[in-house]
Amino acid sequence: MIHQDKEIKNTKTKAKPSCCCSHDEPVHSDNDGHDHDHEHGAEGSLFKMFLPSIISFILLLIGIGLDNYFPQDWFTGYVRIGWYAIAYIPVGLPVLKEAYESIVKGDVFSEFFLMCIATIGAFAIGEYPEGVAVMLFYTIGETFQGMAVSKAKSNIKSLLDQRPDEVNIVENNIVTKVKAKDVQIGAVIQLKAGEKLGLDGELLSDSASFNTAALTGESKPDTKKKGDTVLAGMINGNTIAQVKVTTAYNDSKLSKILELVQNATTKKAPAELFIRKFAKIYTPIVVYLAIGICLLPMLFVDNYVFSNWLYRALVFLVISCPCALVISIPLGYFGGIGAASKNGILFKGSNFLDSISTIQNVVMDKTGTMTEGVFKVQEVIIKPDFDKEEILKFVNALEGKSTHPVATAIHNHVGIIDSSIELNNVEEISGHGLKAEINGKELHVGNFKLLDKFNISYDVDPSSVVYTTIAIAYDRKFAGYLTIADEIKADAQETVSKLKSLGVKVTMLSGDKTNVVQFVADKLKISNAFGDLLPEDKVNKVNEIKAKNETVAFVGDGVNDAPVIALSTVGIAMGGLGSDAAIETADVVIQDDKPSKIAMAIDIGKQTKKIVWQNITLAFVVKAFVLILGAGGLATMWEAVFADVGVALLAILNAVRIQRMKF
Repeated sequence: MIHQDKEIKNTKTKAKPSCCCSHDEPVHSDNDGHDHDHEHGAEGSLFKMFLPSIISFILLLIGIGLDNYFPQDWFTGYVRIGWYAIAYIPVGLPVLKEAYESIVKGDVFSEFFLMCIATIGAFAIGEYPEGVAVMLFYTIGETFQGMAVSKAKSNIKSLLDQRPDEVNIVENNIVTKVKAKDVQIGAVIQLKAGEKLGLDGELLSDSASFNTAALTGESKPDTKKKGDTVLAGMINGNTIAQVKVTTAYNDSKLSKILELVQNATTKKAPAELFIRKFAKIYTPIVVYLAIGICLLPMLFVDNYVFSNWLYRALVFLVISCPCALVISIPLGYFGGIGAASKNGILFKGSNFLDSISTIQNVVMDKTGTMTEGVFKVQEVIIKPDFDKEEILKFVNALEGKSTHPVATAIHNHVGIIDSSIELNNVEEISGHGLKAEINGKELHVGNFKLLDKFNISYDVDPSSVVYTTIAIAYDRKFAGYLTIADEIKADAQETVSKLKSLGVKVTMLSGDKTNVVQFVADKLKISNAFGDLLPEDKVNKVNEIKAKNETVAFVGDGVNDAPVIALSTVGIAMGGLGSDAAIETADVVIQDDKPSKIAMAIDIGKQTKKIVWQNITLAFVVKAFVLILGAGGLATMWEAVFADVGVALLAILNAVRIQRMKF
């Protein structure tokens, strides 16, 4: 990952005209890490990019003036040809070179080849100004396209690559500035107010407020307490804070997110793949049609004039360039990925943007998705036959082996784990709970299904308790239970309403008790809700939906729900900042745990797909119309330029529009 970052920072964008045939390669930004040079460098680079076009444009204007408005006796014959040839060279030479290199590589029917045939052909029949104009406007259009692609990619990079190059390390009360990539795990970073954190770590200060907007899209400051995890890219608030480094620079969460977004372009949407294949077949067909337009009429037309029909064929070639399609479609999808990233939603590829736009069902886990996942112990009911304090210490020790939110709630309630308690044969039983041996006796902690599994009788009706219940058995006898409550997230109700307004059916699944799940579902107005489910039961529920030939997105934590995420049409992980497995397993990662981002992700997918199809329709309709006019001799090179460059620019402007939308 670190090598990739260096490449992006140090590789300069070439100032030659770009083209749709070469846009599969990454477009690198000009960020070399020196912010104070950006403005001057950008202006210089921009001038260099357009300098060939400026020279050609000035010479073309002078030539047209001498031809039509200020005729001169000397501006004829070879002088006139030479003048337009000089005007052609600055914009034509790079394209001629690209055409030659494409042919050498075996790609004969490239866009460069089309433009070279069209413009050289125009020179051959004496249409010098039009030959220069076509290549000039083509070059200007391609330069703008290259800028648009580069800007789209650099926007995403600037949103995510928030790591400072240097950090302040505290050692023996001495503060030293060192390069972030050289910092070792265990080092202590001192953050001043307003400074960005360079590496992932653990907060050593009692508390600190962090701006996490760069990572989550959330502008509201997030207060962290001592021992909490803080991540690279977070901005410290108004007090000095100290952070102990826990992750190497190139293994940080931000590095993984950066890699995820930068690799997103490798997973193409069906429309992109289709257009790419289409262009490879379409371009040679167009060349052969142009040859036919030029030569076949001599068999059928009495007053056949070769130069007239060659001109029509050349116009046909200019119009037929597939650039508007081949560049604007990937740019549209990349714009969608950028818009999502800006809002704290990470798509692993444009194919998932396409897939999420057609989602008919959203199936979500309850805990951590629609509820906060922050549990608090409400009641402790321990039978008189048992020592309440001892049982709680045993339960706390066993739950210390788990990272589940329930375990955290028990730990917060009971306190520090008693290290003198010796646990043997610890076993996690999926969907049920934990089992271990203490003092030669079995301890079971989990749901009541765990007690049923081991034939341990109890005198409580689990369905009568609304809260999440943790059953306890010791020495194969029912010892009592704890009740734990979890709060519904503030935007959960809004999420369900938005999903319904998008025409999406909502289902909630949980391993929690059915009555708890139903209690939450009723509050959120979710009609389909199922509790007491094992991981395989969730798989079965999703399979039932898929059996109806309906698309389904599953939203979970990306770890326990991995089988369901893999099975679903689109897997969405909540808690992307908290779980590496979430980033690796899911197709879409919501960084700030807000369920409202589920509906937003679907909306972004729908808007992206709409823009892509608008561009496809625009390009085909305009090109088809002007192609017919060109073949009939009713369109000139100027109409051809609009059909190619003009439509491409309109499509690009439409594609980048999604990055300005508010969702």
